[in-house]
Amino acid sequence: MKAKSSTTSKSTTKAKTSSAAKAKPQAKAKAKSTAGAGTKEKPWRLKTPSGSSEYSMYRDETLNPPALVCTVGTTELRYHLRCLDDLHAMLKQHGDWMPLGSADEQKPAAEGTVEAWARSADNPVGGWYGLKKGLRGRFAMYVPPLMEVLGLAEVEHNAKNNRMRAR
Repeated sequence: MKAKSSTTSKSTTKAKTSSAAKAKPQAKAKAKSTAGAGTKEKPWRLKTPSGSSEYSMYRDETLNPPALVCTVGTTELRYHLRCLDDLHAMLKQHGDWMPLGSADEQKPAAEGTVEAWARSADNPVGGWYGLKKGLRGRFAMYVPPLMEVLGLAEVEHNAKNNRMRAR
């Protein structure tokens, strides 16, 4: 009997260890770095919702129009600075989780997603929130993590098919 008991105990311990090992990658994906003040000198350091890439963002109100500047590697993307308030208001009105649906500018955005809203003629800027032609997409990849850091939204951190909602 005691041999069975220790075998069961080992199996249980192994199962717990296995579950813990599976949980670690998810926890890693949720980790986000927020060091920074949102200035060019001290930008926010962020991770994409899936946790697969790091990037930085800062506000530049001297640009025309004022912009969020996003640096991914050596690529610089820019989004209307007002997108933070506009997206928060839209999510509040929506009232529930909304799929992110991130897509490059050259690819269509799925209907009913944050990315589709950020390109729609019906949004407050009447079209793209992205300001650099050829690099106007991926709004739903880079803006939602900043909104989460600012306390404006909750964002899921799965490998794919993430969603967000207003706080």
